[in-house]
Amino acid sequence: MNLPKVREHLVPFNLRKTPSLSCGVLVLGSGIGGCTAALTAALSTDVILVTKGTYFDTNTNLAQGGVAAPILPEDSWERHAGDTLATGEGLSEEQVVKEVCSHARETIDFLAQWGVSFDLDERGNLDLHQEGGHSIPRILHACGDQTGRVLQETLAGRVVSHPRITCFENTFALELLVRDGRCRGALVSHAEKGLMALWAEKVILATGGAGQIYRETTNPTVATGDGLVLAFRAGATLRDLELVQFHPTALYLAGAARFLISESVRGAGAVLLDRKGRPIMEGVHPKGDLAPRDVVSRAIFRSMLESRETHVYLDMRPIQGDLRRRFPAIYEVCASFGIDVKEAPVPVRPAAHYFIGGVKVDSWGRTDLPGLYAVGEVASTGLHGANRLASNSLLESAWFGHRAGIHSSRDLLGEPEPFQEEVEFPTRREGKPETELNVYDMIYSLKALMERHVGILRDGPGMEEALGSLAFWSQCIHERPLERPRKWELANMLLLGGLMARAAAWRRESRGVHYRDDYPDRDDLRFRRHSLVRYAPGRGGVLFSSQPVGEDVP
Repeated sequence: MNLPKVREHLVPFNLRKTPSLSCGVLVLGSGIGGCTAALTAALSTDVILVTKGTYFDTNTNLAQGGVAAPILPEDSWERHAGDTLATGEGLSEEQVVKEVCSHARETIDFLAQWGVSFDLDERGNLDLHQEGGHSIPRILHACGDQTGRVLQETLAGRVVSHPRITCFENTFALELLVRDGRCRGALVSHAEKGLMALWAEKVILATGGAGQIYRETTNPTVATGDGLVLAFRAGATLRDLELVQFHPTALYLAGAARFLISESVRGAGAVLLDRKGRPIMEGVHPKGDLAPRDVVSRAIFRSMLESRETHVYLDMRPIQGDLRRRFPAIYEVCASFGIDVKEAPVPVRPAAHYFIGGVKVDSWGRTDLPGLYAVGEVASTGLHGANRLASNSLLESAWFGHRAGIHSSRDLLGEPEPFQEEVEFPTRREGKPETELNVYDMIYSLKALMERHVGILRDGPGMEEALGSLAFWSQCIHERPLERPRKWELANMLLLGGLMARAAAWRRESRGVHYRDDYPDRDDLRFRRHSLVRYAPGRGGVLFSSQPVGEDVP
């Protein structure tokens, strides 16, 4: 199978001539995982945190649902773990599930200590929502459907004001700096300061996911998978790249961003309807509209194919109580487009939402590249398996951010020293044409291709076509100079898209979010395994392999 070329260096640089800063721990990313890691590490060492956009350009900030934790007396971490394992369809790592679920209340406690306030009911108890896949209400939320914004404002505010944390916004991480097999920092490009080398004893990736690789996505524009490619080019192992979760209900209106309509709306009684007003989930799954996200997304997608419509409808009229109070952000966004959710259903369709695969890590967030950690959506912890349970992502990000912050700041040896020798990396050969590429057209074509062939429904021929196109486009840019962020993103997205398509072609079964029309059945005998890929130039380049569920992680 063809694969996009691996561009080892996005830009030329000379470390001897590049301004540098040093710290104990470098954090790349400002969502809940990055902020939690930075705040925890700063208890023991100096920290530098950089983020690609502003502090609020994160999936955390857009999260509506909340944080899952067993709070009710009749609930338990074992029950939470059982729901997580059932939704993960055989690919979750049971030990990781046990650890995260059994520490969920502890995670809520340290978030509260940092100032996060969750909503209370009229009796003064934590107000809990029900979401798909959960057998009991256990979703803590803040300001109704604005949990992510509350988390982001609270944690980012503490990070920015912390005396031991230095922050840089609008800073693109170009590559990890590796010496003697160990991650020693990162080369970054600041919007105003230009190139900088940031040296650290430990580096924590918290760069988020890659939803922007698809045409329809709820993710912010910065979510182009840069952290995944950073880790891959540095030699860390990536796992389960074929597993991408589509959220069933994103607002679908011309001119509107794909605003996510929280699963808690269906938990409160909203119903999915086709254009003729028929319930879409009737007879599809025992849990109906609260079936796991992959089941609901496929049901909607098939309904759209049958009706040749671009969307279906979410009817919120059956919900009891004050909709404006319960779901203020959703209510206001719909109203801004002339939709009164009390009177009319809302047009919705599935959109790429969460990247389940990621950089393979252990229970402390360590990758198999010494000195490098990964937390949040960029990481593959083994919690989610083949389909993430609603509202487990913020819980996972906070817990692993906390763990990585503790471990990375232990027993630091002092400030790292920069590489002493002169190192300069050219990125293209002489003699290649300087014809300017239409980067935006290439990105749009890439997003449409991934949506069509590596999206909700897949098959072998489609993924072969995707791999061929991605390899061709990658060749077009391979030896051309990449002098601005949009081109850096394009190079990263082409490489990541190829790795995703290759992993999806290997998994010849249907499981969780990965559904193949040509292999519609689950095959535990051959594919109850994780897909793995890493970059090893001295051993043939891109190496694909697999690992049985339950094997020790690094």
